[in-house]
Amino acid sequence: MTTVTDYYSAIQLRSDWWSSLREVTAQLSRDAPAKISPIMRSRAEELFDQLSEIEPYWAFPGMQVFDQMRRQLEHNSFTELAYAVHRCARALTTGAYRTRHIPLDHLDTGEREEHDDEALLSPEVRAMTKPYFEVLIVDEVNDSQERWLKSNVHSMRRPEDAFIYEAVVVPSVEDALIAVLFNHNIQAIVVRPGVTLRSEREHPILGRILEGIADIGQLDDLETQEYGPALCRLIDDVRPELDAYLVTERSVEAIAGTELGVCRRVFYNQEDFLELHLNILRGVQARYKTPFFTALTEYSQQPTGVFHAMPISRGKSITRSHWIQDMGAFYGPNIFLAETSATSGGLDSLLEPHGPIKEAQELAARAFGSKQTFFATNGTSTCNKIVVQALVRPDDIVLVDRDCHKSHHYGMVLAGAQVCYLDSYPLNEYSMYGAVPLREIKKQLLDLKAAGKLDRVRMLLLTNCTFDGIVYNVERVMEECLAIKPDLIFLWDEAWFAFARFNPTYRKRTGMRAANKMRARFKTEEHARAYEVQQKRLASASDADLLDTRLVAPPDARVRVYTTQSTHKTLTSLRQGSMIHVNDSDFKGEVEQAFHEAYMTHTSTSPNYQIIASLDVGRRQVELEGFEFVQRQLEAAMAMRRSISTHPLLSKYFKVLTVGHMIPAEYRESGTEMYYDPDRGWVDMLDAWQNDEFVLDATRVTLAVGGTGWDGDTFKTQILMDRYGIQINKTSRNSVLFMTNIGTTRSSVAYLIEVLVEIAKSLDDLLDDASKMEKLGFDRRVKNLTENYPPLPDFSRFHPAFRASEDTPEGDIRSAYYLAYDESSCDYLDLDGSLYQALEDGREVVSASFIIPYPPGFPILVPGQVVSREILAFMRALDVNEIHGYRADLGLRVFTPEALANLTKAMPARVEKAPEGKSEKPSKQASKSKPAAE
Repeated sequence: MTTVTDYYSAIQLRSDWWSSLREVTAQLSRDAPAKISPIMRSRAEELFDQLSEIEPYWAFPGMQVFDQMRRQLEHNSFTELAYAVHRCARALTTGAYRTRHIPLDHLDTGEREEHDDEALLSPEVRAMTKPYFEVLIVDEVNDSQERWLKSNVHSMRRPEDAFIYEAVVVPSVEDALIAVLFNHNIQAIVVRPGVTLRSEREHPILGRILEGIADIGQLDDLETQEYGPALCRLIDDVRPELDAYLVTERSVEAIAGTELGVCRRVFYNQEDFLELHLNILRGVQARYKTPFFTALTEYSQQPTGVFHAMPISRGKSITRSHWIQDMGAFYGPNIFLAETSATSGGLDSLLEPHGPIKEAQELAARAFGSKQTFFATNGTSTCNKIVVQALVRPDDIVLVDRDCHKSHHYGMVLAGAQVCYLDSYPLNEYSMYGAVPLREIKKQLLDLKAAGKLDRVRMLLLTNCTFDGIVYNVERVMEECLAIKPDLIFLWDEAWFAFARFNPTYRKRTGMRAANKMRARFKTEEHARAYEVQQKRLASASDADLLDTRLVAPPDARVRVYTTQSTHKTLTSLRQGSMIHVNDSDFKGEVEQAFHEAYMTHTSTSPNYQIIASLDVGRRQVELEGFEFVQRQLEAAMAMRRSISTHPLLSKYFKVLTVGHMIPAEYRESGTEMYYDPDRGWVDMLDAWQNDEFVLDATRVTLAVGGTGWDGDTFKTQILMDRYGIQINKTSRNSVLFMTNIGTTRSSVAYLIEVLVEIAKSLDDLLDDASKMEKLGFDRRVKNLTENYPPLPDFSRFHPAFRASEDTPEGDIRSAYYLAYDESSCDYLDLDGSLYQALEDGREVVSASFIIPYPPGFPILVPGQVVSREILAFMRALDVNEIHGYRADLGLRVFTPEALANLTKAMPARVEKAPEGKSEKPSKQASKSKPAAE
């Protein structure tokens, strides 16, 4: 029998318990009265006991109905019980309770069960159905008072209301937090004066849900009347998208100025249910509204005459055609009715938004916690270039994650930055990189400071999370860097992390959330005192001391944070729909105009309106059901991890890479090795996400496939895709990456497990029938993939021709990039011939191109970089099909010795290295403080 520890999610636990109860009660109803199994009856009682701990947090079926079913069991009314449980379980699975009343009396035949499945309704019918949600009322009341509350709420419904809702009543702050974490249907909370602090319910999963999410202990010293405002603040931290309404008996003066978190309105000692009802609907409507999508749908319904570009507008060039009618039939009419290049008629311009696009971007900023948000219709590659060009000036020094997306490297070329590449820790065994250790970042900043160049350091650019799922401790990285460089700008590439905003654990490691927390914390007296204490301790500290110290940023540090997000990768949006989120203290005064120019430079004057509309709708979705969808995404990923890890046949050929495989021990303060242990079940990952330098995104499941004898690319294309139609993106030399998303279903996971089992069985059969030589060949292939792996090379260095000084590693990638335009300055060297010989002869060979093997998909060489023996060895060992920038027929494109010599002679005199103990004059902001720590 399964236990609580077998479940990662309370949602899935509840679903499975109801399914089990349905099976048990169905068996009881089939048995003759004299043959009722005591075991089955005992199991039914056990399931009712388990469900009774968590059912109070949902409106359907409600505790009154639940208790009635329990009485049916006590009275041996098995037929009635089985029918009620069956209908209830089915309604929970299909979502039918969201659209209509579900009768649970088996004598009521007025409802046809086949209509219970909401998914069977047509999209048009579902679109016309009023959305359903639940309202949480927090008040300690008895049963009759609870019925009175629910009756008053229900009586407020009006035919013209845009939504319908049911009420859930809980007594305490703890119960309220459990409810909003359990129940994804909750969209609003009403906190009444009778709220208490602690829950009377005790269940292992309840405590696990609260642990690490909210610190209830901080409320123990509060007076009773302060519980309501405190609950609003806690919900703001757990589910900030929700609306709260506070009913209080305190005076206006007593509550004025109190921080109320997500509270939208305070009601003073009144029972005006209609006013409360209208405010609840208005709050949900504020999240439901989609300004641009609505404007576009209304435009598509207007009669218009088209006398501008785009013959496809209104579908005219298709409907009149004799040869492309199939396109119209495939897409349907609406997409063409909404296709236009007009910016009037209720629409707007993406380049200069003043109407619905502007409002849609403002709503997105609210949803993602930014100060400003900008839409992009040509992907995050363009977003990255916009941000870099807006912020980085020629010769600014930028610290860049070497294995970041190629758009960042090209952005450095466009901006003319002096690039200081940072090395991530390598995972040689799996031919992938992790992330850049904080110690490496601090060391580079301190070295640049010692060289008198800290004033030229402009930006730190990192990928969070990486393609393989490594997530930074974002707030810690930014604070410690600001302790060294208080005006440093941060660009977090969160292309694969847009969904993280809508999970309370993941949200803590997003750029926008960290920026908001730092802004608030830096203003507190407690932070100022911590900074002063550390400054005294570090008065004579060496750089080595600073590297070993957790630094505290000065209170006047500038919080300047940008994140770029591929909305289309992890949330609902059409392909290339992306966003730029800004939380920059100096954006209005320093950056806004430059950002506008960069945005104009890279944004098309003919943006795709369908993409913009999908971004608008995707924002609506995550504000209203992002919490639910991300939770289900995590469930799917965790189920996949458990199924593969515990299957005896799969473990012969496959291995799910755990936290311990992906993150070295020195970066795991919590000691967490894996999220699922076959002996202990799900291991609490909250401690790791709270404290560790790096954590692993559980929604990404990296599967080592070297034990099959196939490399990652072959397994992806020839096995998964060609044979079974399973699509994946990322591979390494001996692994494949399965990425779950908010659209991943349990059925998809089940199919994947079936496929892996079938592959494993086929390998068993193959080896059973193999000859001795065939088995030897298989073993050699496996050994080559699992033991004989090439070490991943670090960034070597820029050639002196592209460096202004020898004391620090930054280089001029732009000059190298454009020098390669001159064919006379370039040559080609064969890897195994002339290039190898050149290195043997002691010649410095310098790449003239970006060399990007797929996998791993990032540059192992950039223009101006010296080719090291380690890089050559890695390239020679690569067995991938794609190496962008490398021509197999010619070899590696490099600069000629003459071109490098001429460039070196033509360079201006290098900046003289600063004498020891001295430095160039730092920037005004940077000179205000020394580094500091806890």
